[in-house]
Amino acid sequence: MSSEPPPGSGQQPPDDDPFRKQPPPAEGSGSPYSAPPPPSSHGGSPYGSGDPYGGGPADPLAGMPPLAPSGRRTLARIIDMILVGVVVWLITWGFGVSEYDVDSDNMQYGKSLAQSALAAVLYIAYDTVLITRSGQTLGKKWLGMRVANLDNGSTPSVQSTLTRSAVLWIPFAFCCACIWTAISGGWSYFDKPYKQGLHDKAAKTVVVSTG
Repeated sequence: MSSEPPPGSGQQPPDDDPFRKQPPPAEGSGSPYSAPPPPSSHGGSPYGSGDPYGGGPADPLAGMPPLAPSGRRTLARIIDMILVGVVVWLITWGFGVSEYDVDSDNMQYGKSLAQSALAAVLYIAYDTVLITRSGQTLGKKWLGMRVANLDNGSTPSVQSTLTRSAVLWIPFAFCCACIWTAISGGWSYFDKPYKQGLHDKAAKTVVVSTG
């Protein structure tokens, strides 16, 4: 029985997402993307003996493109931060709002909070709109990567992408700035087996190569 969500459930329709993993072909077809081999006494899948999210023995990455290198992910994130940061700066400059507009007599907390709120909204909107459409922000598209659901390889839903974006950008905008981005994104350098940042873990997504 298919595990795809029924049409109209709010998720991506099964046939509309070109990135969704296809079911394995019939036995004997010779496809390199057939069902993974049975586990051996040495642990089976090179990514581990089971799925840490569902506990099943199958490798969720079977049939997906390879995971994107963490270094390329970092570069794509820097590109996205610059693109959205320029927009934030232009808007706040136009309204006379600056996060660093502080003097000894009048701490401009209101202005600082306004810029942080605007930055959080724009960064979350940027990631959510683009990733739910194609799995790619501009930085990821230019560097040949996309975000995919870990369980089936499809483009993440709005809910998943909002979760992913909020975990990444709310702390960035209001308190920790680049420190949190480095921690959340840098987690992928050490995470095994899926190279997930903390925001990926929250949304159960991975970043894979498209080239």
